[in-house]
Amino acid sequence: MTDRRRINGPSGGTAPLVFDSSIKDGASAPARRPSRTRQPNDLRKIFLRTGLTPSASGSAYLELDASSMSNAQRTSLIAPSSALKLTCTVHGPRPLPRSAPFSPHIILSTTVKFAPFAARQRRGYIRDASERDLAVHLETALRGVIIGDRWPKSGVEVVITVLEGEEDRWWGNEAGGGTSGLGGVGGWGMMTVLAGCITAASAAITDAGIDCVDLVTGGVAAIVGTSSQIKDKQGQVSRSGSQDEKGGRILVDPSPSEHENVVAACVVGYLSSRDEITELWVKGDIPSENTNMDDRASKSRTLLQELMDQAVDAASGARLVLAEAVKEATELKLRQSPSTKQTTPGSGPSENVTMAS
Repeated sequence: MTDRRRINGPSGGTAPLVFDSSIKDGASAPARRPSRTRQPNDLRKIFLRTGLTPSASGSAYLELDASSMSNAQRTSLIAPSSALKLTCTVHGPRPLPRSAPFSPHIILSTTVKFAPFAARQRRGYIRDASERDLAVHLETALRGVIIGDRWPKSGVEVVITVLEGEEDRWWGNEAGGGTSGLGGVGGWGMMTVLAGCITAASAAITDAGIDCVDLVTGGVAAIVGTSSQIKDKQGQVSRSGSQDEKGGRILVDPSPSEHENVVAACVVGYLSSRDEITELWVKGDIPSENTNMDDRASKSRTLLQELMDQAVDAASGARLVLAEAVKEATELKLRQSPSTKQTTPGSGPSENVTMAS
């Protein structure tokens, strides 16, 4: 479907020109994959700010840093990996139409939309299946947080626009395109996008003044390594991040462009003060030793529990940033509110008031 009133960009996207002066010694060198410089339990830097959209009841902007090339030679003008940038706006609570049936609690609706320039392959203006899937997961994560009984027959809408999405793999592996296209989003990158959506939506809902039981944050962890490197001699997966030949690694906040093979990933929506999980999404194959069925299932459950624990740790780390952003926004509102400007004791003349009989 084509919009005749809009000047559409190229369908396949374009890349900047690469000149010989940008390559060392003028020689054509192959592009190199960015490598992870963080520790296995370290998160990327998170930028979060609220109140950026005055027309909305609440809003937030979240950004994750991209992978750096400090440990590798930069051979191209093309960015080695993508960052995560998204905005969230909250509209409501507002009354439902008269034609709507009575609801004793608030009606929550979520919308996730990728901007056309969010990935290397240009996306369409109509929401696809992956965007609708993200909206369903986001609604599940937020439904257990909002105290909906306080707004009967009301509705609130959470709209998230992804300005730049996390890619599924390194762009050098997709030079020939494919079903997902060059730098497409829809696989492992969706896990990081969902975690960012949960955190940004929680900040926007708090900025809108909607009562919640707790601040919900998203965290993601993954098992990375090649198929032959996942199981060691005892069928265990290494959590220390060592570079041994037969050990897989469980990492928090993974960037798919930094790893050749992501085996499994888990994203959670976590309430820190209540120690509850409102959203759980596991994708991939949990490795297990080729033993009998009972032992294999037991080891898979153990590894899955470790993966979930790492995702919870990532969500707990993101909560620190969320709590600090909400605190700064609240202090700014209190300073700007005229009701908080009160006269301190002793700063002005005082008078004795006598009640008339």
